[in-house]
Amino acid sequence: MKVSDAMSRDVKVANPTQSIRDAARMMAEIDAGVLPVGENDRLVGMITDRDIAIRAVAEGKSPDTKVSDVMSREVLYCFEDQNVEDVSRNMGEEKVRRMPVVNRDKRLVGIISFGDLARSEQATTAGKTIAEISEPGGEHSQTKH
Repeated sequence: MKVSDAMSRDVKVANPTQSIRDAARMMAEIDAGVLPVGENDRLVGMITDRDIAIRAVAEGKSPDTKVSDVMSREVLYCFEDQNVEDVSRNMGEEKVRRMPVVNRDKRLVGIISFGDLARSEQATTAGKTIAEISEPGGEHSQTKH
């Protein structure tokens, strides 16, 4: 199965200069826990509801704090024509639950999440991925910023 068959296509993009309050509102509107962050038609980061909670609220930052102050700057992504199994393995190794999906021109076309894998025909793949993601640590740990 290809990533394009399992991914979500309805993706909103935050701007690094937006407030985390605005980002949280966008997440609430689309019922998602993550937003890619884009600037000048390029992905420059990712912000999650957990970033807002741990890197902002827990640190006493204002709701007017810029997205760029709490987002993850390293953007891991996959291509829409990749196999789900390969992407799932990579998500497990990198300990990320969501990944932006781009076309071969590197334009954002969707996002794939652990939930997308679980809802697809790849139940076994999803189980292996969540086991790896659930291991503590990793480059994208909330304590590494």
